[in-house]
Amino acid sequence: MAAEKGSAFLLKVGDGGSPVAYATVAGLRTTQLSVNGEAVTITSKDSGGWRELLSGAGVRSVSVSGAGVFTGSAAEARVKANALSGVLDDYRLSFESGATMTGRFLVTRLDYAGDFNGERSYTLNLESSGAVVSA
Repeated sequence: MAAEKGSAFLLKVGDGGSPVAYATVAGLRTTQLSVNGEAVTITSKDSGGWRELLSGAGVRSVSVSGAGVFTGSAAEARVKANALSGVLDDYRLSFESGATMTGRFLVTRLDYAGDFNGERSYTLNLESSGAVVSA
């Protein structure tokens, strides 16, 4: 597998249409993705002292975080509106290879910051709700 550029790791937000069209949250400088899985232990006296886990059980989720420079784009405005209203929306992560991860996410945190002699910046956190499809 070839190395990929971090700048090609993009977060996109849906437009609410059907079919959904996605717009890149363009001001992001860093994007991070975590795939989380909850282990279900089925260890018993027959396990020989070794922990055993149940395959396919437990709760799986995807967490996304990012930080960037505020550009005032329509995509940033939609993320802000989602954060203020607490609604789920369609998001897509795309990679340089062409692979994507798509699902419904909730904005769990949106922070803005700015210095008197610098740009306005923001950080965000998203948590998945339901299945996240990898293609």
